[in-house]
Parts: sequence; C-alpha cells; structure tokens
Amino acid sequence: MMLWFVLPVIAIASFLLTWVLRRYALARSLIDVPNARSSHTAPTPRGGGVAIVLCFFAAVAASFSLEILPLNQVAALLGSGALVAILGFLDDHGHIAARWRLLGHFIAALWALYWIGGLAPLSMFGVNLELGIFGYVVAAFFLVWMLNLYNFMDGIDGIASVEAITACVSAALLGWLHSDSNIVGPLLLASAVLGFLCWNYPPAKIFMGDAGSGFLGITLGIFALQSAWISSDLFFAWLILLGVFIVDATVTLIRRLLRGEKLYEAHRSHAYQFASRHYKQHSPVTLTVGVVNLLWLLPMAFLVVHGILEGVVGVLIAYVPLLMLALRFRAGLTESTH
Repeated sequence: MMLWFVLPVIAIASFLLTWVLRRYALARSLIDVPNARSSHTAPTPRGGGVAIVLCFFAAVAASFSLEILPLNQVAALLGSGALVAILGFLDDHGHIAARWRLLGHFIAALWALYWIGGLAPLSMFGVNLELGIFGYVVAAFFLVWMLNLYNFMDGIDGIASVEAITACVSAALLGWLHSDSNIVGPLLLASAVLGFLCWNYPPAKIFMGDAGSGFLGITLGIFALQSAWISSDLFFAWLILLGVFIVDATVTLIRRLLRGEKLYEAHRSHAYQFASRHYKQHSPVTLTVGVVNLLWLLPMAFLVVHGILEGVVGVLIAYVPLLMLALRFRAGLTESTH
C-alpha cells in the first residue's frame, strides 16, 4: 500500500530535478541545435534524462532497504543502468567513439546478466528451450539492442517517455494479474519518467539525451529478462508491449544495412520521423504510440499472459500491423524515396 504514496513523490522529484537540469543545460550551453537530420526546429536543452536515472535509482535503493526488491534485481538495475547512464552523460557533454560506447554497453549487459542468471528457459508450444551458455550471448545482444534502439527511437518530443510509461504500467498490470510479482520496478520507473514527461511533452522544453534514452532501453530489457524467470508468457508480453519501438527500429536498421550505410551516423529515416514530418508536428505521433500501446498491444499481451494465445504467436500477431505501419511510413528509406 505504501507504494501508492511513494509513486507521486517520485514523479514530483523527477519533475523538479528536470527543472534544475534544464537550468544547468542552459547555463552550460548543452543545447541541441537543429540541423538537416534533426526532427526538431528550435534549439532545445538536453540531458534531462538524468532526472529519470537519479530518481529511479533513489527509489530502487529505498525499496531494497525496505526489503521490497531483492539484491539480484537491484544489483542488475543499478550497476548496468549506472554504467550506461554515465556513458550517455559523457557523450552528451562531448563525444565517445562508437566502439568504446558499444564495449561499455556489452559490459553493462553482462553485469546485468550475471545477477539475473542469464536467459531463463523459454516455453514455446509446450517445449522448454534451454540455451545454457549460448543464452547469455543471446540475452547480451538483446540488452544491447534494446539500449541502442531506444536511443534511435528517442527522436521526437515525448515519444520515448510515453513508450516507457505505457509499457511499464501495462507490464505492472499484467504482472499483478498474473502473480502479484515483479511490478514494483516498472511502476517506479514509470513514475520517474512521468515527472520528466511534463517537460518533454511536445513542444519539448528539454530533451532526454543519451544518458536517459540508453538507460531506459537497458532497464526495460532487464525487466523483460527478469520476468522470464517468473513466466515465459510475461517475457513475451514485454516483447509485445515494446513492439512499436522494436519493429520500427529493426525494420529501419535492416534497410539501412542493406544500403551499406553506417549505423552510427545520424539520420531521420525511422517511420515515426517520417510520420512527424508528414503531420508537421510531433504530438499526433507521440499520442498514437500511446494509444497503440494501450488499445492494441496491451490486450494482445493480456491474451498471452492468460494462456489464450501462445507467446510466439501473440508476438507475431501483435507485430503484423506494426510492420504494416512501419512500411507505410517508409521506415529505413531515404527521404528522397517516394
């Protein structure tokens, strides 16, 4: 019951800290200036995602001290999240070569997997798939991809925040309906992001920055892997709930790879970026992501968690319209392509 009193406190703290960080960014000239590959049109402070990180860390540490969260979950979240956030913070303030960022990302992933216990055996069509040591490799690439795709998808006002909030609240609801477990972490993160969203909603007064987007990506990935140890269906539910970001980023990545483009170079060829230019504003796209998550992906995840749909089947059905939307809005194509 105390959790429901704590959540508003986290959101308020995040809101106030974001205000402080905005003033800091303005004073230090940490500004994203629009260029030909930007989706925004006005110079905007960046680095506000640090508020999410610090408020979430404080909440997780307090939960551990109150014996609400176990050591392995806390160590995985704080250790990997801190490394990714620090790398992002340094990159926001200067530049870190892509190879060193990627190395740091894999170290963070392996740290988390050490505490999680790797990839849990996944039940598919009545068969338990145990990957053993290879499961660590698969899970490490999953976490690094989640981290980077979240960074890629944080390109218009509010979209990364809305994705995190709706996915976390939906996962907490499903976890509660399933076993009343594994809901605390997602709710703490949703509250921290909510305070930041008040400043980031279109038109954004501050951007999340790499410190925030990368942190959100790996944290959501850790939540998904942690849930797999409770139930394979909960893991597949997380894949469904994060489907908008996974599908758009993956289709865009594949098409850019096929053209031989450098993946670390800035671009604006994601479906959501094409959509924001089509509608000439960010809010319709950001709101649509939230609506899709709640009215399509949450019901599909519910069917999986309650055994009405097989996990893999649920993911495929959930992703089909997302894939159609990604292709409709030309995910991964060049801007000159019609």
